Amino acid sequence: MVEISDDDFERMLGEVFDALPDDMVRGLENVAISFEDQPIAQRPRLFGQYRGHPITTRGVYGFGELPDRITLYKNNLEEHSADLDALRARIRITLVHEIGHYFGLDDARLRELGWA
Repeated sequence: MVEISDDDFERMLGEVFDALPDDMVRGLENVAISFEDQPIAQRPRLFGQYRGHPITTRGVYGFGELPDRITLYKNNLEEHSADLDALRARIRITLVHEIGHYFGLDDARLRELGWA
């Protein structure tokens, strides 16, 4: 298990996001990416969660819409990472997984692609 400050986690999340390929993030629109600790009693334990309307199911979408959200759960990511390199890798996999949901990919397809 590794533990880092919220500031360091936010910095790492930003670095991981900035390093993603342009073709992966180019289509992201009106999406807020954040992190928090998942409450201990909440099940299932998750590394991240996408909340919103995947672009494949959107009808009219635009002005006045609240942003979709990608939330990474810092405490769960830390708990399953042996060191900072493992944490960075797990953040990347989780972020790509949740971005995949934004683009309409389900868990089965994400598993096929190696992002689940």
